[in-house]
Amino acid sequence: MHARPTVFLDRDGTILREVPYLASVAQTELLPGVAQALATLQRKGLQLIVVSNQSGVARGLLDEGKLLEIQLRMDEVLQGFGVRIDGYYHCPHHPGVGVAPERRRCRCRKPQGGLLDRAAEDFGIDWERSVGVGDDLRDLQAFAAKDMPSVLVGTGKGRDSRQKLAELGKEPDLFCAHLAEAVPWILRHSVELAPAS
Repeated sequence: MHARPTVFLDRDGTILREVPYLASVAQTELLPGVAQALATLQRKGLQLIVVSNQSGVARGLLDEGKLLEIQLRMDEVLQGFGVRIDGYYHCPHHPGVGVAPERRRCRCRKPQGGLLDRAAEDFGIDWERSVGVGDDLRDLQAFAAKDMPSVLVGTGKGRDSRQKLAELGKEPDLFCAHLAEAVPWILRHSVELAPAS
């Protein structure tokens, strides 16, 4: 399996407008500039993999069928920009709410790195040239578990997350107002660091 640089992306608040426990295709809305940003990254040869906590499943607010409908809607919209998401991975669990089997401690719920491990079973990942993008501290912690640099975007929960980091005396590797603003930095890390052939 050929290892390729990859951009791991949180879904809600990073790619899609933040809607608590999104369960409706009608409310599925790409954030401004996201499609164009993803198109640029994909044209440069980066894999695009979505990794998302979806505890709404454990809470009984949506099911796997609704998640698939939302994913298909995302694919439909992105296709118009020439973008294809390479893989979707989500955690339906929550450690404290819902009923078994979704109510449980797991390795896939961010900040754990289990979703990234699952992606690595299906795709060749060049970890040294891969990057994570998210709007929540849990996203950054999951990416850090793989020693990946990460981008905190100011959409979704991003501004609150940056404030929490500041209170801890920490800074993200990069903070950007939105995904499109991060594209040059991602390309410098993932494409310009490519070994000479």
